[in-house]
Amino acid sequence: MSKRAVVVIDIQNDYFPDGKYELVGIEQAAANAARVIETARGQGDRVIHVRHIFPSQDAPFFTPDSEGSEINPVVAPRAGEPVVVKNAPNPFLKTDLKKILDDGGIEEVVVVGAMSHMCIDATARAASDYGYKTTVVQDACATRDLEYGGTTVPAASVHAAMMSALGFAYATVTDTDSYVRQAAPGAAG
Repeated sequence: MSKRAVVVIDIQNDYFPDGKYELVGIEQAAANAARVIETARGQGDRVIHVRHIFPSQDAPFFTPDSEGSEINPVVAPRAGEPVVVKNAPNPFLKTDLKKILDDGGIEEVVVVGAMSHMCIDATARAASDYGYKTTVVQDACATRDLEYGGTTVPAASVHAAMMSALGFAYATVTDTDSYVRQAAPGAAG
């Protein structure tokens, strides 16, 4: 039994074009995440989906019972793959994610999804702090432009800063092609 799990974070409809909170590059990131997921399934690794739901209908996105809060079909869960619902950036907080991982004997967590500067960051740091060997597949993640103090920080810079920080002390940061080659030797990249 594999000791590796791919944790798919918040690849939900509101992040896509025409959604309430579109991310830069989400379609390509989701396509890359789908490749990581298919590789995991082919290797017998666990795939765990995480879905963010804000508890209020007044939330800016991911409102309860909305189409925007649904997991995008590109990375749709298969029968038997758990879906963890969270209400905070850290998917370990007040959820059963850690129990699912531990009950499955998981030692390595591979993170894909959104947003790089929020839930990907929180997931990777928490997974590492819990002692899981942690990998982030950076081109299977997406974010958006941010603003602070009147300065707009482009999404590419936000993403690069987050991946640099995670790679420094919390996770191995890789790309989809490299991950697929490493996880499934002989698989087409």
